[in-house]
Amino acid sequence: MDVQDHGAHADHDDVGSRIDPVLARSWLLVNGAQYDRFAPAVRSRADIVVLDIEDAVAPKDKTVARDNVIRWLTEGNTDWVRVNGFGTPWWADDLDALAKTSVGGVMLAMVESVDHVTETANRLPGVPIVALVETARGLERITAIAAAKGTFRLAFGIGDFRRDTGFGESPTTLAYARSRFTIAAKAAHLPSAIDGPTVGSSALKLSEATAVSVEFGMTGKICLTPEQCTTVNEGLSPSPEEIAWAKEFFVEFERDGGEIRNGSDLPRIARANKIIDLARAYGIEVSEFDDVDDPAHIPAPSDTYHY
Repeated sequence: MDVQDHGAHADHDDVGSRIDPVLARSWLLVNGAQYDRFAPAVRSRADIVVLDIEDAVAPKDKTVARDNVIRWLTEGNTDWVRVNGFGTPWWADDLDALAKTSVGGVMLAMVESVDHVTETANRLPGVPIVALVETARGLERITAIAAAKGTFRLAFGIGDFRRDTGFGESPTTLAYARSRFTIAAKAAHLPSAIDGPTVGSSALKLSEATAVSVEFGMTGKICLTPEQCTTVNEGLSPSPEEIAWAKEFFVEFERDGGEIRNGSDLPRIARANKIIDLARAYGIEVSEFDDVDDPAHIPAPSDTYHY
């Protein structure tokens, strides 16, 4: 898959631009009951806007929130929607309403089995589905869920997962769960998983949490406010050091004749191509980093971009 093609129309500096969901880093949840927040969210730096008619909305407001979303979509918008989980009183009505719109995709809450995805896909043919896995039961079935017909990407519902399991929030405690998401996605040939949100307004905490996502091979992250998107996008994009390493590798490779020299060259070529293609897809000017000091001493980055 040519990563560059998917992001060819993205402009990193263009507020309100969307990025192909295969590559999307920031997935911004917006309360569906608050219609006045839809337009500002779309003008934000979110890669994907997800209008939320699930957890963000009280049961008494579900119908109003759904009506707001349908109104927005029938005006020609193509944003995503987080719908209520299979088996809830609202799931079928959510999908029936969305089937008549230009919805870009759905994030399906509380996925615990293959049937939850396939039944949703049957009602929304051709609409990509992000399976939001939020419970121990869902995690135990995540390999099958990832391989289900209709699953587009996996997402980690951290809050509900911790409530279900009693786990704490430290990266060490959640390491097993995050690893399962990444391995299941890779085995099913999906784009890498979307990590759960970070609660709070601390930029440092969000930056550290995004670095954890990268460490576990996750290439997207749910955002709770528009302000979080810039930090998440930066943290999930190739860094200047990674870009400098990739460029220097190709210079060195060509200087040595452009022939495979040892068993590490093919993996490093693939890694360098991913880094440069992603930088271009996200609108990062690779030439900006031509003058990084002493690039020959930059270590090779870990291979966390699984596309």
